[in-house]
Amino acid sequence: MSEHRDLVDPSLGEQLVSACRTTVGDSLRSIVYFTPDEYEQIYLRSDLEAEADLTGWVEHEATGFRAQTAYDGTELGEYQYTLRVFENGYVTRVIDEDHGVFVTTDGITVRRSKEVTEAIGSTL
Repeated sequence: MSEHRDLVDPSLGEQLVSACRTTVGDSLRSIVYFTPDEYEQIYLRSDLEAEADLTGWVEHEATGFRAQTAYDGTELGEYQYTLRVFENGYVTRVIDEDHGVFVTTDGITVRRSKEVTEAIGSTL
């Protein structure tokens, strides 16, 4: 897994940032676009450190590509998104075929999490 600058077309990056900022507002911390092999952080809130090592995070979130197929045909229906809850924030991951996005936020409700995943999904 490697970071790749220019992985995301600038217009797609702008659309993703706009969609996420509109949905979660100032609670948005970061946005990372990823594929099974590469990633690019396309947004980081100005009060956060840019030195975070994202490789481990992205490798873990990329396991979601397997989840898409692992859950095929279950009685629960089609996999939609993943929400992870931490002491100081939240991670919401959306995967669409061979690419995905995860956003980190300070606070988020389940309803707002669903709204941001719908905004990301329609942008991807």
